[in-house]
Amino acid sequence: MADWIRVDDPGELIVAMPAMLGFVPERSLVIAVLRAGKPPCVTPVIDAVARFELEPPGGRRGMAARIAECLSRICAAEQADEVLAVIIDDRANEPGPRQANPRRMEQAAMHTALIVALDQCLAAYEVMLAGAWAVSAIHAGEHWWPLLGAPCGGVLPDPAQSSVAMSSVLDGRPIHASRSELTAVLAPDTELCEQVSAQVEAALENARERRVRAARHGEEDSYRRALLERVLWQVAHAESHVLPDAPEIAGLLPALQDPKVRSTLFALAYTEQATAVEKLWLRLVQALPLHYRADAATLLGYSAYVRGDGAFAGMALDVALESDPGYEMAGLLECGLRSGMRPGPLRRVGRSGHAMAADLGVDLGPLVESAEVSR
Repeated sequence: MADWIRVDDPGELIVAMPAMLGFVPERSLVIAVLRAGKPPCVTPVIDAVARFELEPPGGRRGMAARIAECLSRICAAEQADEVLAVIIDDRANEPGPRQANPRRMEQAAMHTALIVALDQCLAAYEVMLAGAWAVSAIHAGEHWWPLLGAPCGGVLPDPAQSSVAMSSVLDGRPIHASRSELTAVLAPDTELCEQVSAQVEAALENARERRVRAARHGEEDSYRRALLERVLWQVAHAESHVLPDAPEIAGLLPALQDPKVRSTLFALAYTEQATAVEKLWLRLVQALPLHYRADAATLLGYSAYVRGDGAFAGMALDVALESDPGYEMAGLLECGLRSGMRPGPLRRVGRSGHAMAADLGVDLGPLVESAEVSR
């Protein structure tokens, strides 16, 4: 997706950001990490995008240094040494004769100060801030202006006509109107949660009894195979746009809680059913009580991570860690995401899960070359 963006055109870069993030950023600093283009193309391409709050929880003191440190790790992982910055803030306007609001002028000055400080901090890591711009909002006709270099700006084209946005829509990746709208996707369905809560203990007790009987007869693999097949049955239903009800959701919980079965489920992100799998994980995140949500949220975060949707992956992993702060896999994925690790190395987790499924006698089908192929 990033290869289609001309990094020498700030307007095209800015309108492409909602598609790259999965939502329209507001009051944000968005950083595009550049890598050198491959011959015969010499134009750099965008290899990663990171978003930072303009009003971070810890305050603005030391903000530039914190951002620079984070970006240095991402650049090291991407083997990149250049970045571009865009500030989106409805509290500021393009400076100049049209600017008459002192508060907006003050806000614009703060943005310039942040960029100057960030430029200096990045230089200490041998990373160059190759360009920086600001815009009040990402809408057609909005004026953007530079924060570094020559004092000239431009007008945004229609974001809906961006080649990156159109590609995102065609690939079935929605662009949400705001980050809060994207967050709302992960919010619990209160009524469904109550229905599932009433079913959970019985489902887990039933699974414990079956596991004990299987262990007595040396049939643990048969027990786990049945758990996995129950998940695959629901995946098949999700492909037909039929999602599980409360009893079925509770019945899937034993599969998520069994370590070996859960390990096989990561492989599903690399199968032709990956889209349906993600729908199923999302349904479970919305439906399971908080203290049972970590497994499903981690699987959802992994699925989003490997298909390149870092924003949604981070939100899903936040849900997992809220449910269980000590959840190791969620913590590892969140750390990798924060440090800019590419999805490629995570394929080992999928391959391992595929092999475990085969050991249980379940063929998950071939793994696709890229998790994005199935979407």
